[in-house]
Amino acid sequence: MSKVWFVTGANSGIGAGIVTAALDAGDKVVATGRSMDKLRVAFADAESDRLALVQLDVTDKGQAERAVGEAVARFGKVDVVVNNAGTAVLGNFEAFSLADFDKQLGPNLYGVINVMQAALPVMRKQRSGHIINISSVAGGVGQKHTSAYSAGKFAVEGLSMSVAREVEQFGINVTIVEPGFFRSKLLDQASASFVETTIEDYVTEGSTRDMWSAYDGYQNGNPYKLGKALVQIAAMDKPLKLFLAGSDAVEVLTPVVEERLKAIKDNAALSVSTDGVD
Repeated sequence: MSKVWFVTGANSGIGAGIVTAALDAGDKVVATGRSMDKLRVAFADAESDRLALVQLDVTDKGQAERAVGEAVARFGKVDVVVNNAGTAVLGNFEAFSLADFDKQLGPNLYGVINVMQAALPVMRKQRSGHIINISSVAGGVGQKHTSAYSAGKFAVEGLSMSVAREVEQFGINVTIVEPGFFRSKLLDQASASFVETTIEDYVTEGSTRDMWSAYDGYQNGNPYKLGKALVQIAAMDKPLKLFLAGSDAVEVLTPVVEERLKAIKDNAALSVSTDGVD
């Protein structure tokens, strides 16, 4: 049976890859983004009867509610919501202001919350649905210059796991996706924000912008292939709760999980020693 997808940040990169893969699978898609012009350019050749383009700034709760309402009005239901919209604010933690954190967490965390809160009432009424939250390798391991970005992605993962426990009784599944480096606009100098520092101890390492911008356009991950993988996951009777996307994601996160498990086992006696009363 054809599914109805609702994808945020759909005008380029991973979002556009997911939209295209879902359309190629015969599904219907509501592709959303802040710029209608960019959406129209991205999907100029797509079939209009199975594709709706809807303006959505995920940081605006009212817009999120209206966009989900438009999806239901157009296609009658929403089966799969993909929270993909986001940005990157990169730099040394000591150089960040609270405004920098707000800029990062606005789309990457509060945007996810807004869309989920708009979509879940629809899915509860349907007694079915699937939320796919695009996290990152940086949601599973800390990396240099990504304190704000990782804070948002770690939060999205905790949010996802908690909400999943609440909504599974209604037939709603939640999948966390941890992509590695994919060819998207995330590190494009026009999209990412770089917070440079004047703190001498960090200045000697060089420019944050130069370090991260060097990856732009050379990422190994293919957004369309990720989209095809998500179409496959969405078709599962029991969708995956966690999906690592890309060989680099597997390579980076496997030793992190193994190290954490080893730390738990090696220190089990000390851990349980804190039980009991004085």
